[in-house]
Amino acid sequence: MRVGIAADHGGFELKEQVAKVVRAAGYEVVDFGAHSLTPTDDYPDFIVPLAKAVSTGEVERGVALCGSGVGASVVANKIRGVRAALITDVFSAHQGVEDDDINMICLGGRVTGYALAWDLIHTFLKARFIGAERHRRRLAKIAALEKNEKV
Repeated sequence: MRVGIAADHGGFELKEQVAKVVRAAGYEVVDFGAHSLTPTDDYPDFIVPLAKAVSTGEVERGVALCGSGVGASVVANKIRGVRAALITDVFSAHQGVEDDDINMICLGGRVTGYALAWDLIHTFLKARFIGAERHRRRLAKIAALEKNEKV
């Protein structure tokens, strides 16, 4: 699986740590930056290219990090076809994929420690969409919203 990863200065250190363990777990990692710690950078500059790559299928899943994970989640969800969520617990990491088919996980580099981050990412990457009719129906409503169609 190709996994994209991106972070601003608030998530840079955690991104560097988890990118190594994701690679070691056998995933191909595509790093969308930041490639150096720059305290004045802006998360959209890194998260948007990652989200676009998820949307087009260049990468299958995305891991986005900023200071809290909130900004990364907000901007990622502006890209059509992206279903990003700020995840803080293992249940949501798998349930978000199984029921809601999330394709990006957002984490806060200033609030999520390395061990928990790896547990969340590992759970997210292993999870699969169940595809039940009710889940597909809900995703169709989300897709309609993205096209400005009536829901």
